[in-house]
Amino acid sequence: MFKGPLAGRYPVVSAMVVFALVPYLALSAALGPITPIIADDLDMSLRTLNVTTGLANAGYAVGTILAVQFAQHLPQRRMLIIYGSLLVIGSVLTASAVNAGIFVVGHIVQGLCTSLLLIAAVPPLITGYPQARLRETVVILNMCIFGAVALGPVFAGIQANSNGWRPLFWVVAGIATAALVLSVLTFEYTPPASKGTSIDFVALGLASVGCVAGFFGASQLLTHSFSEVRAWAPLIGGLLLIVILFIHEYTAKHPLLCVRSLFSTFPVAGIVAAMCAAAASVSATLLTSTVLAERMSPLRLGLLYLPEVGGAVIAAVAFGRVFRTRLLHFYVLGGLTFLSVGIAVMNAAEPPTAPLIAVGSGLVGVGVGSSVVPALFIAGFSLRSNQVQRVFGIVELMRAVAAFMIGPILMYIATTAESNLVSGTRDALWICFGLGVAGAVLGAALYVVGGVRHPPKPSVQGWMSGEQPGWDSPPLFAGLTRSEGGNEKDANC
Repeated sequence: MFKGPLAGRYPVVSAMVVFALVPYLALSAALGPITPIIADDLDMSLRTLNVTTGLANAGYAVGTILAVQFAQHLPQRRMLIIYGSLLVIGSVLTASAVNAGIFVVGHIVQGLCTSLLLIAAVPPLITGYPQARLRETVVILNMCIFGAVALGPVFAGIQANSNGWRPLFWVVAGIATAALVLSVLTFEYTPPASKGTSIDFVALGLASVGCVAGFFGASQLLTHSFSEVRAWAPLIGGLLLIVILFIHEYTAKHPLLCVRSLFSTFPVAGIVAAMCAAAASVSATLLTSTVLAERMSPLRLGLLYLPEVGGAVIAAVAFGRVFRTRLLHFYVLGGLTFLSVGIAVMNAAEPPTAPLIAVGSGLVGVGVGSSVVPALFIAGFSLRSNQVQRVFGIVELMRAVAAFMIGPILMYIATTAESNLVSGTRDALWICFGLGVAGAVLGAALYVVGGVRHPPKPSVQGWMSGEQPGWDSPPLFAGLTRSEGGNEKDANC
């Protein structure tokens, strides 16, 4: 059986993961300043482009569930090459688009394939190498997701300053091509995770329809009133379907996702923290960049968010130091605190000023880098490592919904709640601040009512072996009900 010449070499495999994740994640944060340029060049309306972005984000969210299902029945590394090939095709279509239709198709494929690659490539990087490599992996993972997002506004400012957009998209296509080449060079056969299990068509249907409807409705709020049926009906209907998805997975005998196993103190607290941090950070950047867009050049505006990259680097390095210790729990709480303070600094003046945005973005970078991925590990350590792919799918789905769906809703509030955009943005930023605080308070409260007096240190070695969780997570509200024992670990996965 074919085996790539660089198979098993950690530096190359980790580089492949970086190149696979960076393109779309950077674009997702870079589109704002260059949206009018793309619309004008391709003769697209801003409404069509907003819907395209919404559907691409929906594809990202749906892909997290599709990837988990495909991994159960199909050779995972072969699928990785297929996903990478599709990402290259989508990226080339988008960069070379001569009309709106080609751009729409290409960008949606980019969103879908990025999450397929994320779920297929990252868990093996975490569990497929010796324990000594795990520290490097967590730093790389943190930088992949948030370093790329933080760099998005900078890249957008550089590109918008030259009044173009295609060079950025061609660079993205080149990085996607490098990821595909590396996935071939590092190929080694990986069997399906659980070939004999049934396909969860209900979960796939609910996730697909729910995400597409929800993100479509959210994108409509950028150009329509919430009172219009085309906006509120798909948004609310989509969110209800996503809720039904988790109820179905909790009650199903053979679920695709390990919802019931995650229904205990540590995972729920971690997921709440990740969702609040993602929603607050992405929305704060979107709001402040929009309100300042008319006051300064795209390049200067993009550079104001460069400290966020530095903050993300600091957070990633620090995470590599603490993830094996009991400080991991407090690290997430500290991250949400930094995030909330950063948003408050951004919102300290009306309108926001350049120095405050620069300082605030640095604090936000530290905060989001110290909260989302660390919270993911708090959830992941609560199950055995051979279930990390399913855990990652759940957390990324919920993070995507929080990060990409809340932003348009808060933009709608900013443009309609007050008489002018500056005052409306100030109100919306206070909501972002509230989300950050809520994540910290709710997470800490769940620990208290869960009876957690001394947060445990994860047993990384036992977790890496796949034989046991990293720790026993107390049942929800165990401190109130005096129940004993850990969660229902992997019984229904």
